Amino acid sequence: MVEKARKLIVNSDKGNVLNELMRSIKECERFYFSVAFINFSGLQLLLDSIKEAEEKGIQGKIITSTYLNFTEAKALEKLKEFQNVELKVFVTDKEIGFHTKAYIFEYSDSYKVIIGSSNITQSALKSNIEWNVEIVSKQDADFIKEVLKEYENLWNRSIEADDEFISRYEEFLKGFKHSQNTTQLIYEHRKRYIVPNRMQRRAMENLERLRSFGERKALVIAATGTGKTYMSAFDVKNYKPKKLLFIVHREEILKKAKETFEMLLPNEGLTFGLLTGNYKDKHADYIFATIQTVSKCFHEFKKDQFEYLIIDEAHHATSPTYQSVLDYFEPEFTLGMTATPERSDNQNVFELFDHNVALEVRLHEALDDELVVPFHYFGITDIDDVDLSDVSIDDIAEITRRLKVNERVDFIIEKMNFYGHDGEKRKGLGFCAGIEHAQYMTDEFNRRGYKSVCLTGEDSPDTREKYIHKLEDDEDELVMIFTVDIFNEGVDIPSVNTVLMLRPTNSPIVFIQQLGRGLRKFGEKSFLTVLDFIGNHNKTFLIALALNGSRYYDKESLKVAVATGFANIPGATHIQMDKISQERILEQIDKENFNSMKYLKEEYNEFKQLNQGRIPYFLLDYLKYDGAPDPVKFIDREKSYIQFVAKVEKDQSLKELLQNEDFEGAIKELSSKLPIKRIYEFVIIRYLLDHDCVTLQEAKQQILKFVEYVDDDSVIHAFEYLNQDYYDSIQKKNKPKLCQYQDGLLVKTPLFTNLLENETYRKFIEDTISYGIFRYEKEFNRAYYGVPHFKLYEQYQMIDAALLSNYRKIHTSFRGSGLLTNGKEFFLFVDLHKEADVKESINYKDKFFNTREFQWQSVNSTTQQSERGQDIIFNKQRGVHLHLFIRKYKEMDGKTEPYIYIGKGNVVEFEGNKPITVRMELEHEVPASLYIEFTEKV
Repeated sequence: MVEKARKLIVNSDKGNVLNELMRSIKECERFYFSVAFINFSGLQLLLDSIKEAEEKGIQGKIITSTYLNFTEAKALEKLKEFQNVELKVFVTDKEIGFHTKAYIFEYSDSYKVIIGSSNITQSALKSNIEWNVEIVSKQDADFIKEVLKEYENLWNRSIEADDEFISRYEEFLKGFKHSQNTTQLIYEHRKRYIVPNRMQRRAMENLERLRSFGERKALVIAATGTGKTYMSAFDVKNYKPKKLLFIVHREEILKKAKETFEMLLPNEGLTFGLLTGNYKDKHADYIFATIQTVSKCFHEFKKDQFEYLIIDEAHHATSPTYQSVLDYFEPEFTLGMTATPERSDNQNVFELFDHNVALEVRLHEALDDELVVPFHYFGITDIDDVDLSDVSIDDIAEITRRLKVNERVDFIIEKMNFYGHDGEKRKGLGFCAGIEHAQYMTDEFNRRGYKSVCLTGEDSPDTREKYIHKLEDDEDELVMIFTVDIFNEGVDIPSVNTVLMLRPTNSPIVFIQQLGRGLRKFGEKSFLTVLDFIGNHNKTFLIALALNGSRYYDKESLKVAVATGFANIPGATHIQMDKISQERILEQIDKENFNSMKYLKEEYNEFKQLNQGRIPYFLLDYLKYDGAPDPVKFIDREKSYIQFVAKVEKDQSLKELLQNEDFEGAIKELSSKLPIKRIYEFVIIRYLLDHDCVTLQEAKQQILKFVEYVDDDSVIHAFEYLNQDYYDSIQKKNKPKLCQYQDGLLVKTPLFTNLLENETYRKFIEDTISYGIFRYEKEFNRAYYGVPHFKLYEQYQMIDAALLSNYRKIHTSFRGSGLLTNGKEFFLFVDLHKEADVKESINYKDKFFNTREFQWQSVNSTTQQSERGQDIIFNKQRGVHLHLFIRKYKEMDGKTEPYIYIGKGNVVEFEGNKPITVRMELEHEVPASLYIEFTEKV
């Protein structure tokens, strides 16, 4: 290593302290750490690096301290297992504290020293605001001599962390923890419940907004453990209903919900009561009822008795039992809450709540908002004896046979013990290929002294409950439950700290559900350990889809995510795959064509299987699960979703529906606009489903239910667009007209009116519109983006710029050249590379210099003296906005790629003529993850 400038290491989207330490341990010849605290949460992230160092013969010394009793005995015990690490502890007293955070790496001719604020904890290494300065200097530099001398001094003053010391320290910590327990609990209690978290605030704001526009129903979708009950109590506190009815499906939830409301509304002079098999508090102000009980006595209440109605686990609300209750009551407002809008029959949960989704929180958002604990995922290459390369993913019997290998059990236990777990007792869930496999794993674990049990759908609820309690009991010997799929969703074991993925992943949805079983916050639990044993199955790449967290992906972004260890994952969550697994997944992604009919069919059929084998007829079905496929890919293939399903299912009834040319044309016309990039048109069409016409003012009123502001001209432009004013002659000939713009009104056409009179046609039309609106809300939120209506880092096609800039000429003319204009708005569309499969294909004319600067070259005919040339090179002085849209490749897997909007740029340098080459300064720094995606070739 050579001497180089100092650098600042912080936790950000550009990198983190952990990556720097892992890289340095790997490259150095010796290392020396001195840190005040070592937690197991942080140490676990460094285990593989230290192990690799041990195998290479790299020696290390580590000093930590007893300061504030924050270092964990468990972390010290783990470090003692490594032969290459000498461990000492600086024992502090009242007079002397210990605050050092220093990492020293020795190389053949130099030293690297990192000094700053980061201890070895998961948050300090990955997510906290930390400042650490890295200095690389030659061995004989005065600074290095001083650092090493000080380290040696500390080393000599510290105590060897032998077994006796660790044992005494552990006993002390247990006693200390016990004496601190009461105050800690009181503090946590107050801290947690008085102030709404970010998710709860967002939900409450959206509920208030929906109510202000006269909406009487809304749905909140958020994972188990994210605080939906508290959110509902906060909203009730604001709304102040005199009477409330809270309905749940399971009685065990009821008492907790009542306690939450009592705690948050202590001084409101309200009475709280239960309505269950055992309790009949029918005269209370706020009644908490099971559906089983209230469905038998709802007629005893007045229809308008309750101003506010809450349905927990709202995905059950489509059942006849719920329907009879919901049809009877007439509250001012109804709130539905669910972890997943999965429905138990053919009814639509979204429809039940008037398609008003106040909030939807999926896994990545829950991690970002710290609503769940972070997870540490380790992708481990399975043993060679397990060969799944030639077996079908659906052949459970054969997969089970091949997984039942004694050596594999030993390997799983070895890895489980190496990586460890959070907390004192391991509380694990192992997801298996089938019942026989789960039973085999249980028997083998028990044989090796790890107390385990097998639970499947065949076990009674009481049996399951019994073993869940045993697993959660710190004093009980049970450490593992092996199962097939009963814990995918709906069953809550908050204290789970280990998840073993022991079967080949065949669905991103199931993967996320299984992962989610261990993410519930619980006591002092700080993270979940996930061990995934990755075999050579040909669908291994599905793991990458699940972990990527984006429903809308392409091959290149997926490869970059895998190669960079999913750097975009929020918070202290850590994803690490060993080299073989990573290469195997990258190779599979390369070979797979994500746009082929074969792949799309497989994706569709996998989703159908999770839909209880029912045909998912509607786009809204795809909003039920985190990790569901993107149905717009199916639309792109066959022009509408219904046509795709008709083809895949060979469904005669759907084919007959599509015989009606007006219906087929209307559904294709609406589908072609998905995913919508501004919401105005779809909101207006949805209003016209139940009204003959709409005025400008009515349209604005409807649009404002979804966005915080809209300008008049954009609404008028939406009216003109729906009137097909900007369609070319071929479009006008081939696309049915659903609306007519006349005398300041947008009127429903007779063709559209006739279609809506047919209940089946209407259902499919409504589904397409609702899906468009819902997805827009998810991706764009409530913000007003102005004109042009562009959101940073969103995907766009060239023609979108015409619509979104209120272009008042034919929109299909927006294509071809890399520069399109609408008045003072200039749109620059850039391809950085040729096709994805062409090596060394960078377009050096158009390129990034860094995350803030970009070089762009005009077409060959542009001169500096021309009006166009002057507008470009002096854009700021002339009031010209240069909007940059960039894509890596023009095409991938035979499909045109979208551009990504990176904001506006201003020219700071220019040279040349015919063409002009300009250097632009971007108004917004490109996020590191996106910059890597644009500039790295995997």
